[in-house]
Amino acid sequence: MENQNLENRNRYALITGATSGIGYELAKCFAADGYHLILVARNEARLQEVTNELKNAYSVEITPHAKDLFVPGAAQEIYDFAKSMGITVDVLVNDAGQGEWGPFITTDLQRDIDIVQLNIIALISLTKLFLHDMVNRNEGKILQVGSEAGATPMPLLSVYAATKAFVLSFSAALANEMKDKNITITVLLPGATDTDFFHKAHQQNTVTYKEKKLDDPANVARDGYQALMRGESKIISGSTAKLHVFMSDLLGDTLAAENARKLNEPSDKAGREEITHGPSKKEREAIHATEGDYEKGGQREEEIKPF
Repeated sequence: MENQNLENRNRYALITGATSGIGYELAKCFAADGYHLILVARNEARLQEVTNELKNAYSVEITPHAKDLFVPGAAQEIYDFAKSMGITVDVLVNDAGQGEWGPFITTDLQRDIDIVQLNIIALISLTKLFLHDMVNRNEGKILQVGSEAGATPMPLLSVYAATKAFVLSFSAALANEMKDKNITITVLLPGATDTDFFHKAHQQNTVTYKEKKLDDPANVARDGYQALMRGESKIISGSTAKLHVFMSDLLGDTLAAENARKLNEPSDKAGREEITHGPSKKEREAIHATEGDYEKGGQREEEIKPF
């Protein structure tokens, strides 16, 4: 087992999207530093598997809580659960998020609404609920997992990128509102990362996925965790993401959107076929799908009427 940071031994971090990708790696960062954890994800079996794995590796308390943030009201239920357990959440990590690839006119309307519910409404709700408590005790940290997509218009991922633009703006505003308090708001902007995101978004046939280097979720999580602990308001993870954000600022919306579209267009090259991040591959297996996200609020994709 890892040695605990004794300064954190009575502190709790609540992490959404904790069973794969960046959320899973963030859970490891917190556990290694002595934080107790509340882990939130949809799939109860996968959540218990991750809980057992981390309990065996770190000497911290880990509490799983299966909840689907696509469902309105789930954020309140998560907050109520933490309160009922008598747990003070010292750090909130809003990691859960998804996208959907394709021209906006062809994507399913309900799927677009679901993405707004998950990426914005659930994030706002959890932030509001736990931030009230942090303000009352004048202590706390929040890590919002955004994306480099939030810094540029992104054709073929238009709704996703717009939700991440909201996260970026919202987080910057909150950081300013909390500047005179002992509370920090940090937004993490990863680039394209080796996670299950591409499959859930039906984006695995694109130039980015098939041809470009994907960042390691462990490195992205470490960047976000360290920035959070330093009290920074924003961190862009990875040299490629930093370049994309810089070029977007330099070129302006029209040219930046053209560049982003090229990366999101289909690729005819024989490139990457699957992710390599082990926990994210297990996530794919756990939701019983070879592509796409088939479990939105308990409703299978083939049951949803096309737009």
